[in-house]
Amino acid sequence: MQAKKRYLTLFSAGACLILLFCFGGIQLPLSRRGPSRRDDRSLTGYHPGERWRRFPGSLQPFSPWEEDRGDSHNEHISPRQKRDANSGVDSGKRCRMESCFDFSLCERNGFKVYVYPQQKGEKMSESYQNILSSIEGSMYYTPDPGQACLFVLSLDTLDRDQLSPQYVHNLKVKIQSLHLWNGGKNHIIFNLYSGTWPDYTEDLGFDIGLAMLAKASISTENFRPNFDVSIPLFSKDHPRTGGERGYLKHNTIPPYRKYMLVFKGKRYLTGIGSDTRNALYHVHNSEDVVLLTTCKHGKDWQKHKDARCDKDNADYDK
Repeated sequence: MQAKKRYLTLFSAGACLILLFCFGGIQLPLSRRGPSRRDDRSLTGYHPGERWRRFPGSLQPFSPWEEDRGDSHNEHISPRQKRDANSGVDSGKRCRMESCFDFSLCERNGFKVYVYPQQKGEKMSESYQNILSSIEGSMYYTPDPGQACLFVLSLDTLDRDQLSPQYVHNLKVKIQSLHLWNGGKNHIIFNLYSGTWPDYTEDLGFDIGLAMLAKASISTENFRPNFDVSIPLFSKDHPRTGGERGYLKHNTIPPYRKYMLVFKGKRYLTGIGSDTRNALYHVHNSEDVVLLTTCKHGKDWQKHKDARCDKDNADYDK
């Protein structure tokens, strides 16, 4: 009698194990010798875990903000994050050379740069014209986009302050209509100014996509290492190449000049940049370091004036 019970128990356990194995509940460990020809089913479209996808509640591959995910997964995602995910903005923020740059375009003809032809009726600042002229006059320029490794827009993107007369309107639509844009891949965007006082956000008014960004005053939060380029903020009078011969010689250290450091500009009382400009007076000594700032910036500057404004304004006007 006891022998029958033991046989019945073993038979029941064996049947349960067979059922679990058939429905994918148990996966046998792979042999250390590697898969045999019989088990090499990946070549014929077989995917291990394929059985799991047939059942509701199975684990899915991780993909942020996936459309077919449940409402419980999206309750902590803002509408802006969803828009960025759908438009590719978020992927552009994570760009690196190995993920957003096509090196095969450079392997065929070397490092060649193509500048888009200027569109009729489009305004262009003198500074941006100097950038394009410098590229077109270099050994890297090519008039053939089929030989190009890097692409530069003819649309002026330097000044993205909506209050500026140099601001180019409808830039988003104009860029998206370019047949070589390709989501911005292998493109570089130049920018000196972005946003409007007093916030001066880094929003350019269009999605740069997979393009590299050569920008002045770019924040560490938005800078993509080994992909973007940090450039100095230069004026429209900056020489295109060369310039006058410098005064510094190898045997004149320090140089024979009256001033070591000079700055003259607006002192932002509020908003971005105010902390830096407000601290300049600590270095100013009226002798070889002259840093002059004025509080007269914006229509309501007097509402924010401090105890130093009157003296700073007077020194600035001298």
